[in-house]
Amino acid sequence: MLFDSASIACKFTRLPRGFTVTTPTQPRAAHHASIEFVVLMAVMSSLIAFSIDAMLPALPQIAADLGIARENDRQMIVTALFLGLALSQLVYGPVSDTIGRKPTIYWGFAIFLVGTLMCTFSGNFHVMLLGRFLQGIGAAGPRIVSIALIRDLYSGREMAKILSLVTTIFIVVPVIAPSIGQGILFFAEWRWIFGVLLTQGLIGLVWFAWRQPETLPLERRASFSLRRITLAFKEACTNRFTLGYTITAGLIFGAFIGYLTSTQQILQEQYGLGELFPLYFGANAFAFGAASLVNAKLVMRFGMRRLAATGLVASSLLSIVFFVVAMLTDGQPPLWSLMAYLLAIFFSVGILFGNFNALSMEPMGHIAGIAAAVIGSLTTLISTVLGNLLGQAYDGTVRPMVFGFAVLTISATAVMVYVERGRRSSTVR
Repeated sequence: MLFDSASIACKFTRLPRGFTVTTPTQPRAAHHASIEFVVLMAVMSSLIAFSIDAMLPALPQIAADLGIARENDRQMIVTALFLGLALSQLVYGPVSDTIGRKPTIYWGFAIFLVGTLMCTFSGNFHVMLLGRFLQGIGAAGPRIVSIALIRDLYSGREMAKILSLVTTIFIVVPVIAPSIGQGILFFAEWRWIFGVLLTQGLIGLVWFAWRQPETLPLERRASFSLRRITLAFKEACTNRFTLGYTITAGLIFGAFIGYLTSTQQILQEQYGLGELFPLYFGANAFAFGAASLVNAKLVMRFGMRRLAATGLVASSLLSIVFFVVAMLTDGQPPLWSLMAYLLAIFFSVGILFGNFNALSMEPMGHIAGIAAAVIGSLTTLISTVLGNLLGQAYDGTVRPMVFGFAVLTISATAVMVYVERGRRSSTVR
């Protein structure tokens, strides 16, 4: 069943003074997602994944060429992008509500391409970090505005289904990106990886401009007003469900970033996988994508909350058990046991992301752009800080990473329990 954003907004949220809700001229139920739409949304979102994962095999070479002395400092090449992503999302949402979804995404692509060029020709670590920061700022545009674009067309479980399908296709990128990066290193230096990123950005920009219609017509756009933005930020940050599920997503994603920043050191160096690293990394990403596909099928039957709760409980129990294993093996568990744990944990976490995004966005249909910005920014900011702490704690063992998953999944479970205790009986399931 599809829900109209106006009815949802009026039923489950109280509009701030000065807001009005205009029902689209086309009923939302009349819109059916095409395969091209889902793939295009995935391609736009995958700018971030490819920008991160394709770099992982090249981190030792980049560190050597740019004179990075401290081994854990190479992780900043990953976290700098997340920092730009976190800070810039607060701008894209309000701007997209004012000038439309398409012009805002164009600006994001442009900034991403500039940052990619800086990284390609960087001669020192500081220029590289600045370029990565700009890549994060730019990639935030396609990522965050595409969520608002989807919210323009869908709501409720249908939105969760679309987000899960987008994630399923999107996950192909982390599966193959490290292998692409490793393959480039066989024939050329690491700068050519950024050439591939530049090509992806250009293809995404042209495809989006050519094929995707605007989803926010003029009559539904809001004038740019600091008062309106402040009221919208206040509503998004004070809504129990939006804020609660944003924090929950941030905690889970923090553990995920902790894995991303240290996985090259763990798998490629600690376990000596070398050139086989992309295969093991891709297997974990495949488990995540498979879970997203399963979620897209199950969410219409069981609902977002039940599946999210199941994923959280499974993740917490898995991490507690494997942390004990890690302690008993002095932080060096057998590779097969580590991979079994990672495959299981990423399948559990894969159930969570589409549902958390949908649950946090559900009450915000009337301010989708700003709400997507607040949710995306807070989620990324929380996760970047937590993930960087976990990555910097890497000590040559898997203990910090597993400890991070255990503590953060348990914390996320506690937050979800608190949020759901206050759920009113009329909340959309």
